[in-house]
Amino acid sequence: MDRIFDCSVDVSLLEGMRKAKLALGKGELVVIPTDTVYGLAADAFSATAVQALLDAKGRGRQSPPPVLIPNIDSLHALADSVPELALKLAEKFWPGPLTIILRSQPSLQWDLGETKGTVALRVPNDKVTLALLAESGPLAVSSANLTGQPAALTAAQAFEQLGDKVQVYLDGGQASIGEASTILDLTGEKMRIVREGALKREALAELLGEELADN
Repeated sequence: MDRIFDCSVDVSLLEGMRKAKLALGKGELVVIPTDTVYGLAADAFSATAVQALLDAKGRGRQSPPPVLIPNIDSLHALADSVPELALKLAEKFWPGPLTIILRSQPSLQWDLGETKGTVALRVPNDKVTLALLAESGPLAVSSANLTGQPAALTAAQAFEQLGDKVQVYLDGGQASIGEASTILDLTGEKMRIVREGALKREALAELLGEELADN
């Protein structure tokens, strides 16, 4: 349990953040708090680290992890083009439980798995993880659990499932939402709801109106 750092205690937070950055820099895995559920994180630009993430969860390359980013500005660096609809959604719902799938910037040197040229992006609403992202850069992140098992809502639950596969666990308390993010695919001619999660259709309809009608 010495891998778990209580982020509500300043000394533990500082130590945990230091060790998390070092671990990520070495291609190791870190568990992080988010507003939705706890995440298993790896350096998005390290193919070896991303593969370690998939292996730890027991997932194949056909299930590439989303990428967490620190702010809306990162959209333009990672996506090939950012449609007005994506900006509209991001400005309304980020930081928050919305993941947006866009075409990936082709010049990026990364390998997230079988993405078919896309990337799923989100800005989480968690101050600890946002601070980490601001220093680490984009992180490939999937829910901190073994495939087929319940998503972890605490660092302790993540540790029970992942144990020594993860170098550092940042404990930010109970996940405030406790439900996975909603995923929207904006790569086709029409927006598509891939998964309705914590951000409900009704909230999307208030913003999008007729643009949501065909989903």
